[in-house]
Amino acid sequence: MQVAAHAASPVVVVPPRGEGDGHGPVVVGVDGSELSESAVAFAFEAASFRDAELVAVSAWQVPAGLDLVPMQVNVDQFGDDQDRALAESLAGYQERYPDVRVRRQVSMGSAAQVLLEAAADAQLVVVGSRGRGGFKGLLLGSVSQSVLHNASCPVAIIKDRATQE
Repeated sequence: MQVAAHAASPVVVVPPRGEGDGHGPVVVGVDGSELSESAVAFAFEAASFRDAELVAVSAWQVPAGLDLVPMQVNVDQFGDDQDRALAESLAGYQERYPDVRVRRQVSMGSAAQVLLEAAADAQLVVVGSRGRGGFKGLLLGSVSQSVLHNASCPVAIIKDRATQE
């Protein structure tokens, strides 16, 4: 945890006992942030090198308090919007890495849980060191910490560019 939090470059943490055969997909968490773009770039390169499928995962939740609004809301629209944003985040990389098979997964739920479920058979999961939350001073965000502690495969933590310089 300390190395992942303080290193000035990407860090890959390999759990003491990996499950799986190393032939699964590379999974990347995508949230639309600038740091997420760095994670996507790393994941595409890793998937290309490994000749593996890339599973790009984006999680969403119904905004807090929306259930209190006395109007009809199409909750599915949130997922559709998230899927469009995910496709846009991947577009340029799919052109640069035509050899990489990409599967998009947009799921409702907590980002950490959705990523961990997607990474159940993965050979590598890639996350940014912190996401879009309001606590920019944290060295590792809650999602990256949860994935790092609970994934059964290696986890690549991609650092903020400002941290790397």
